[in-house]
Amino acid sequence: MKESKDIETAKRWKTLKSEYLIRRPWLTARRDVVQLPNGEINDEFYVLEYPDWVNVIAITEDDHFVFVRQYRYALDVLSIELCAGVAEPGETIEQSARRELLEETGYGGGEWREVMTIGQNPSTCNNLTHCFVAKGVKHLQEQHLDRTEDIDVVLLTRDEVLDMLRGDTLKQALMLAPLWRYFATEELEK
Repeated sequence: MKESKDIETAKRWKTLKSEYLIRRPWLTARRDVVQLPNGEINDEFYVLEYPDWVNVIAITEDDHFVFVRQYRYALDVLSIELCAGVAEPGETIEQSARRELLEETGYGGGEWREVMTIGQNPSTCNNLTHCFVAKGVKHLQEQHLDRTEDIDVVLLTRDEVLDMLRGDTLKQALMLAPLWRYFATEELEK
């Protein structure tokens, strides 16, 4: 059921005050004082500001899925993930996704479509993740990694990806959602 504009407006919180606690390239946090529609005031509501992100389910011409493997410090794990990154200013969302795939994996080309846009935690984060499927990609060049990136490219079969999904191997929720959707949609289209 879609809410009417009046109900949406009535549910909005009013920002009474905002102050930045930290502004760094990869961490921007602010504390807002907000008033809820019922009049209650929350004087400590925290928001993490990030640019929009992109991720790509890339599938080669011979039906292999292009993943990356990298160490994730916060969880202290070696993680297998979709290619992902930041949507850069001056690029369209799709241009950012294509650039990230090419830089991190060396793969590009193919037929692209955006499959979903999701929020990592809409209660405290202000950005969105745009999820793409790129079919028929080819290896075009060597990786062009940032100085702080240490990424291996991993090619997986459809069955290996499904096994990882079923086996709870993948931990990145922003990547699990489009992968599950992709497989559910692909099965429905058969």
